[in-house]
Amino acid sequence: MLNQKLQQRLIQKLSPQQVLVMRLLQQPVMALEQRIKQEIEDNPALEESSPDEDEKDELDDVLPDSLESDEDEFRDENDEESRDENDDFTIEDYLSEDEIPEYKLYANNTSSDDEIKETPLASGISFQDYLLSQLGMHRVTDKQYIIASTIIGNLDESGYLLREIHALCDDLAFNHGIEANEKEVEEVLSIIQEFDPTGIAARDLRECLLLQLERLPHGSKIIENAMTIMKDYFIEFSKKHYEKIMLKAHLSEQELKDAITEIQKLNPKPGISISDISREGNYIIPDFFISNHGGILDLTLNSRNMPDLSPNHQYIEMLREYSTGGKNASKSSKDAAAFIRQKLDAARNFIDAIRQRQDTLYITMKAIMDYQKDYFLTGDETRLKPMILKDIATTINMDISTVSRVVNSKYVQTPFGTFLLKSFFSESMQNTKGEEISTREIKKILQDCIEGEDKSDPYTDDHLVDLLKEKGYNIARRTIAKYREQLDIPVARLRKEL
Repeated sequence: MLNQKLQQRLIQKLSPQQVLVMRLLQQPVMALEQRIKQEIEDNPALEESSPDEDEKDELDDVLPDSLESDEDEFRDENDEESRDENDDFTIEDYLSEDEIPEYKLYANNTSSDDEIKETPLASGISFQDYLLSQLGMHRVTDKQYIIASTIIGNLDESGYLLREIHALCDDLAFNHGIEANEKEVEEVLSIIQEFDPTGIAARDLRECLLLQLERLPHGSKIIENAMTIMKDYFIEFSKKHYEKIMLKAHLSEQELKDAITEIQKLNPKPGISISDISREGNYIIPDFFISNHGGILDLTLNSRNMPDLSPNHQYIEMLREYSTGGKNASKSSKDAAAFIRQKLDAARNFIDAIRQRQDTLYITMKAIMDYQKDYFLTGDETRLKPMILKDIATTINMDISTVSRVVNSKYVQTPFGTFLLKSFFSESMQNTKGEEISTREIKKILQDCIEGEDKSDPYTDDHLVDLLKEKGYNIARRTIAKYREQLDIPVARLRKEL
């Protein structure tokens, strides 16, 4: 049975302006530049400008002080009474009496003494394109060329062929209509493996290292021992069972050490040696810059490539012309004025959202810089304080989700390097003196202990527990193992060297 009833509910609802600010807030500087360009293309009432500092306050007067109500935005177009009421607006909401002449909106404030900070861009080719260029220098049939192109296209970033030969045969049959057996594919694969860089198109690490050893001058005992280890004792070598290798291969400790030294000179990832520098991911564009001026930290936002935005003054002039008739204007004039007003509202909202984003970014990063002042002054990771999102949110009186959006995918350039903002956040632990310390500090001390160990007899996790306990850090063995894995440090057996 259907029935109708009135019900009151209290709910929270984000306005479109708040949603826009949140979306812009979590975007890094490169993504924001693209977002601004897209908005300028979509909204003709928004344009780039280069106003003087003194003219910015006057330019703000062009924008209305308040947003249109949601009722105006979602009004019923069929309701003529509602249309007439909503179209009754004043042009003064959008224009100031002393409108800025257009010639004043353009300024050239640069000089030869200004420091120009630009990100250098380089172009290049991927290693797949590099291999295809080498393929063109060999005499191959059309069928072999297609097979080679398929093999090269299946190489991963490190230069390895991880796809099975029989699967490549299926790809050739389905995608190119070519019947090729595994022998033909392996023959073409052997041709590609002769290309530069050495070791390319290997199917595993053992084959990659062997391909590189085979290119070295033969006749050397060290090279022969290295090839023997790779061919017959690769598993023992990967697990660093050196005693077994010396016993089975009848090698002395010095001979084994020389062979291992030669193997360590090889490149386990030959594809990376020809880096694809055209990829955007190879560059980190910092969102903040922190500099130290005699013990005083200075924070700046990276807005070098961010244009100054303003409403399109042609649209403002059009709005003035269409609004001169007031209520006596024709329906087409009212529709045109409503359209222009909508675009100007959208432009104003976007400009306000950009400004609010910049203010929020600066306030949040300033709080982080002040909280970790000792670190930014010295660069010593042991000076990092325990810090969580709630600490910064309480300091700047904002929600934790806002701080999370700020630190997401954002980088800061310091005198000691460029770092992800998230790396400055860490949990706290207590040392034997009861002092609150950061887990980053413990990881740094753990890394220093491992770097200073005797590589012929590296520290086990139990030994590291005792070392940290002597330094005043009471850490469990499983915690040591977790931190070691986070630092990408292998177990003691794999760190052993002759």
